[in-house]
Amino acid sequence: MESFAADLATMVRTPLTPAHVAEMRKVGREVTLKPGQMLQEPGQPMTVFPYLVEGELEAIDPRTGARTGNATLGPGQFFGELGFLTGGVALMGSRAVVACRVLCVPRAEMLQLMSDIPEMSDIIITVFAARRRRILESREAGLTLIGGETNRDLRRIASFAARNRIPFRELALDSDEARDLAAQCGIAEAQPGAIFGRDQKIDPPTPRAVARALGQDLEIAAGDVVDVAIVGGGPAGVAAAVYAGAEGLSALVLEDIAIGGQAGTSSRIENYMGFPTGISGGDLVGRGEVQALKFGTRFATPRRAVALRQCDEKLFHIELDDGVEVSARAVIVATGVQYRRLPLEGLERLEGAGVYYAATEVEARWCRDSEVAVIGGGNSAGQAAMYLSRTARHVHVLVRGKTLAASMSDYLLQRLEAHPRITIHLCTSVTELHGQSMLEGVTIHDTLSGQNWRLNTGALFVMVGAAPNTGWLSGLVDLDPRGFVQTGAAVGQSSSFATSHPGIYAVGDVRAGSVKRVASAVGEGSVVISDVWAFVGG
Repeated sequence: MESFAADLATMVRTPLTPAHVAEMRKVGREVTLKPGQMLQEPGQPMTVFPYLVEGELEAIDPRTGARTGNATLGPGQFFGELGFLTGGVALMGSRAVVACRVLCVPRAEMLQLMSDIPEMSDIIITVFAARRRRILESREAGLTLIGGETNRDLRRIASFAARNRIPFRELALDSDEARDLAAQCGIAEAQPGAIFGRDQKIDPPTPRAVARALGQDLEIAAGDVVDVAIVGGGPAGVAAAVYAGAEGLSALVLEDIAIGGQAGTSSRIENYMGFPTGISGGDLVGRGEVQALKFGTRFATPRRAVALRQCDEKLFHIELDDGVEVSARAVIVATGVQYRRLPLEGLERLEGAGVYYAATEVEARWCRDSEVAVIGGGNSAGQAAMYLSRTARHVHVLVRGKTLAASMSDYLLQRLEAHPRITIHLCTSVTELHGQSMLEGVTIHDTLSGQNWRLNTGALFVMVGAAPNTGWLSGLVDLDPRGFVQTGAAVGQSSSFATSHPGIYAVGDVRAGSVKRVASAVGEGSVVISDVWAFVGG
């Protein structure tokens, strides 16, 4: 904790120049604080950018109200982190240690300055991103989950938070700290729950409620129209978001699970150019998200599109799962694919309670030192198996086919075959799930021998049968027999990304005939903005 606080203090000695400060003074105002007076309450929206002119500020732990280690700010430093860009709440508070003078710039004006002055933006975003990373690494977060070891809802929140880079910590249900914290919030003893700060109970305990509490569930004003709505926050969608913002288009990204999409569940991508030692899918797309925010693109998560309609020649309406509508002059479909839900009795009951569709650090903790099973023969399944093998006792890869040579990269297959804690089972399928509230085991059928065998496991990772997310398109665009969006010559269009309906474009894995690779998705998302610009400005 002390090292975290020291890092927080030293890394923010930022070289904002006198010219930068002069520009901030034109749109901000200077306020004075008495010793002990709060500048920013933890858990409250970050509505201003505070630049310390004189004095000393301390960072406040939202759980205790006390100073976070020895983290303080001095003259020339500023308070805030990445949530400032999205209009989120402060994950930590800030309080005057001595009498202070603080230059406070309203958020909207500060974002405009950052857009107009790239050098200022680079400095601020570098510091904001470093702070968020340090908070994540410290696990000293304001969001606390109690009882995730026994509760499916809490596990879903943990997975959502981890994949969206939201700092959180977990407490065992029977720990003394959990009992004390629960009592402060009126949560009955021995009951799971989600808490922000010291006394804010998140009810119901859902990802949407957590996003709302942290200011990340973007409110969309009635009548608000954006140039382009990007549905899907994977590599293709985020690349489109970066280039849309860079080209001056107002853009909104709608993502129903986590920024990063299916690629965000990959623990290590080794064949993406520029990262010779590999990078996780979440980190790769997360960097793109920060770039897009820098250019003014907005993100709304978790918000799922359920229907699409057009009311006039150049205005589309996207209906979301909560009944809210988003209006846009153009639409980019980047919803990718989702893993198939197996036709097994009890599957829905056990999803999030032993049956998972992503293998991240959170899921790996839940199956430490145990036997786990991964269903699938593609790169995602292989990467999941390699990642889980770091902490699991043994990983069983279950493959329906007779070989992996055609579906998995050779370098990855060789690593799986050589790993002492990974076994590949060809010609196998799961036929039965065991357990009521939590997964306890699976029955596996060997099609070559015709025999069944049981694997006692509390973790089954399903990464097979990817199907496109296109049901929400409401028949406005042509699909191929498998449900992928047809584009380009197949629908009489000169652009490779134009669909059969003017103003609607498709990129990434959801597009029929696309190359199912992260690099390809990023390329398509980048290039499609030229088409969108021509349509919106035409």
